[in-house]
Amino acid sequence: MSSIKTSQSRSKVSEFKLNTLLEITNAINNNLPEEQLFVLFQYILEHQLNIGRAVGYLLREESWSSILQYGATEEEMLINVEEDLAYIKDITVLEMLGESSHATNFDVVIPVFHQSQIIAYILLGDLDEQELKASPIIKHLPFIQTLANITAVAVENKRLMRESLAQERLKQELATASEMQSMLLPRTLPNDKDFQIAAYYRPHQEVGGDFYDVQLINEDELVICLADVSGKGISAAILMANFQANLRAQIAVESDLEIIINNLNQSVWRNASGERFITALLAKYNRKTGVLEYINCAHPAPIIMIEDEISRLDVGCVGLGMFDELPFVKIGRTTLSKDTMLVSYTDGVNELESMDGTPFEDEMVIDIIAAQQYNSMNDFNMLLMNALNQHKGNLDYHDDIAIVSCKFFR
Repeated sequence: MSSIKTSQSRSKVSEFKLNTLLEITNAINNNLPEEQLFVLFQYILEHQLNIGRAVGYLLREESWSSILQYGATEEEMLINVEEDLAYIKDITVLEMLGESSHATNFDVVIPVFHQSQIIAYILLGDLDEQELKASPIIKHLPFIQTLANITAVAVENKRLMRESLAQERLKQELATASEMQSMLLPRTLPNDKDFQIAAYYRPHQEVGGDFYDVQLINEDELVICLADVSGKGISAAILMANFQANLRAQIAVESDLEIIINNLNQSVWRNASGERFITALLAKYNRKTGVLEYINCAHPAPIIMIEDEISRLDVGCVGLGMFDELPFVKIGRTTLSKDTMLVSYTDGVNELESMDGTPFEDEMVIDIIAAQQYNSMNDFNMLLMNALNQHKGNLDYHDDIAIVSCKFFR
């Protein structure tokens, strides 16, 4: 009879455990909120296993938070997970530990793993198994550990799923932003008997802070702009989009470069509050007179080759948005002759480093210009990009790149 009763008792415990596992699995499959999973887990410990005291801690975003607590005093809750529990890698009977930790007020600690990382700790005390007539406390620890693992891993998977969905949404938003940004760049560039123009743009991330524009504002005048926002990412792209809109509005109604630059500076100052600035080159070419006027706003000085003579367009002012009012503005002027070549770029070109830390210096661009091993400005841009690829080796690009190259035939 004793053997039969023992067998029946074991069968009852096994049935209880199976039903409990089924209950918590169904709750997870039904996508029960995290807090309700914790409540269910506590109910099983407190009312079905009759465990008198329990606390639990879950790792959330690199910090530990309490997810379970009942039957414990305020003093017993003063557990520093990093100091008191971090060294525990398996089910541990806390009576075997020293007296210095508040964790020793409990009987057992159960670490919960997700892959190889501990994501939760469950501390138990005062286990009373009389109603289940089960074996001593240690006998049920594997079952409790299983419950804890199922619950904590389900919560961790929920978190990972939320992160995955958030990343996917961000990826889609960035793809949309990248598409919209590409629409801000000119789809076609003015090319005719007097000039040939080509551009290249490569954002470092999905969206970038570099910008170029080339516009014929009337039959004779051509405006060229290249700009670079300090910093990277979405905020830089938003500021650049605003700059582009203001630039096009300005050149539609104003021809004086100094007035345009001052108006653009005020716009950048208002929008960025002095926290970001824009380097820019703004140039205007008159095909009748052959005169190129420009203002360089702290931008890498474009290289110009006139009859095999190399010079730089370095006259101008400070970066836009550095001051509420520009302290000085100088306009540079040069007269272009037949077959003049102008190459402008952002600092993603001349600051690109090789494996040994050597920057791609302006002289390397000049060498490509002087070699004249290209039949068009598109060819030149590809030669320059090939040289950049060879220079960086296996390193990644660390910045946006924008290039505008022009050939004038007047």
